[in-house]
Amino acid sequence: MKLPLTVTIITLNEEHNLPRCIESIIDLACEVIVVDSGSIDLTESIARKYGAIFVKNSWKGNVSQNQYAFSLCTSPWVLSIDADEVVTPELKNAIRTIFEGHMDDYDGFYVNRRTQYLGKWIWHVWYPEWRLRLVRRENASWVGPDPHGHLEVVGATKKIKADLLHYTYRNLDEQLHKISSYAKTSADINYQYDIKTSLLRLLLSPWLRFLRDVFVKGAWRDGRRGILIAYMGAFSSFLKQAYLYENYLKRYEKESEK
Repeated sequence: MKLPLTVTIITLNEEHNLPRCIESIIDLACEVIVVDSGSIDLTESIARKYGAIFVKNSWKGNVSQNQYAFSLCTSPWVLSIDADEVVTPELKNAIRTIFEGHMDDYDGFYVNRRTQYLGKWIWHVWYPEWRLRLVRRENASWVGPDPHGHLEVVGATKKIKADLLHYTYRNLDEQLHKISSYAKTSADINYQYDIKTSLLRLLLSPWLRFLRDVFVKGAWRDGRRGILIAYMGAFSSFLKQAYLYENYLKRYEKESEK
């Protein structure tokens, strides 16, 4: 029996991930909405094959795209997932149990995301990772700066003790591409708010991020993959400051030309 639940999925060239994602929730939700920002692969045909509502919408940012998907939902409850995520049978059963119980007591539920990196599950540096994903539509919205916006709900919340699987970067090339893209977006947002960088931040932020991931979050316990994650995180932190510095350099150059 399908629940009075809409699942939203944001896509761009997700033919590799989308079948696995939709198959994990197709018997759970009465409505599946895929909002796509211009795929040129088989994403659309895959979504329609599974009976999902497929809508094209130009990309204006992560928060805007997810909020647009929310505006299309007709169910009172929404489960927001990414195309590279999978709802486990345990999580599916937990959601069914919630709907059979006291739904009126809560307006949102957190799930614990477990990430696979280079073919192995990560149990420390990226875990636990609680994300608000199941929400009462009328009391929820997407907020925060791009590229890492998040759901926010007005009302009581609770954690679901079951994992949402995340099949992250397939290889280091893909990770580097996304790190660069996210870092530039973050730098552009900071520049819009006139947040400045400095030589000290450029020097220290990567090392602080690396030390946090290795010793506070326990990346060393995930072996070589954990150390790779820590180094990539440090590189991401460096790029954010570097791109921000570049933005101000461009502004100073324009001002000097006047």
